[in-house]
Amino acid sequence: MANYLISNMLFCIQKRFLQSSATLSSVPPSPTTATPSSYTVEFLVNSCGLSLNSALSVSKKFQFNEKTPQKPQSVLQFLKSHHFSDTHVAQLIVKWPQVLNCRIHNNLKPKFEYLVKMGFEGELLPHIILSNTDITRVSLASQIKPSVQCLRLFLDSDEKLLMAIKRAPWLLSQNVKILLKQNVDVLVKEGVPDHAVERLFILYPICILRNPDKLISAVNSVKNLGFETTDTMFIHAFKVMLQMSESTWKKKIEVMKSMGFSEDDILKAFKRCPQCLSYSEENIRKTMHFYINTVEMWN
Repeated sequence: MANYLISNMLFCIQKRFLQSSATLSSVPPSPTTATPSSYTVEFLVNSCGLSLNSALSVSKKFQFNEKTPQKPQSVLQFLKSHHFSDTHVAQLIVKWPQVLNCRIHNNLKPKFEYLVKMGFEGELLPHIILSNTDITRVSLASQIKPSVQCLRLFLDSDEKLLMAIKRAPWLLSQNVKILLKQNVDVLVKEGVPDHAVERLFILYPICILRNPDKLISAVNSVKNLGFETTDTMFIHAFKVMLQMSESTWKKKIEVMKSMGFSEDDILKAFKRCPQCLSYSEENIRKTMHFYINTVEMWN
């Protein structure tokens, strides 16, 4: 570390001398072109637990003022008092180094308290923050709370709300209100019962925010395969169909046919386990080859 600091200092002196000689100006280089601060790198390594390479990378985008180290230190203490391990802290800073400049009482504290009250206690709190660092940036009053209030309209318990957000932490930082209501109305109109919509939201929240026309197309495709909207497997089949185009579906069917399955066999398998056609053609081919030729399940 000592060798690195000396080298960094000599490099900075040399660069400043060359700039001064070329421009005959005493104006220092702008922050956007300055070399990484040795203090910032040292702080990131020693106090935040980053590797030297990570610290160097972060310091190019974000630097501290060594005359006022209290702010980043207080942020670190705050994070660690809320179940952030050294690993959590390092991961968060790599993803969003500006968190070390966040105001604790006006930003982090009220958000953390709100999330804990929702049920993100213990290690769930760093998990949700690391899964969506936008939470530390967006407004609690104008973004996070309205999103949660909107989600509560469609999920009738805190447990279900927690499950949905754990699967899709971005729900807290996206404006979902308009599209969410529109898509729920579309699904209900297409005959999907409320309990199935709610289950879809909990298991596959990304699906509920897709283009409404795509939702209608997927619902109709699943119905045409013989599924009833009340079937247990309907939402799983819907999710699979929503994520692929018609041409991709046909390619996967052809792969199955090339291995000796009839369309009736394929449909029966899909009805029992829709996820079997959610994989790529290559993965389907490899898996079936394993069961047919290695395990000899069909012999």
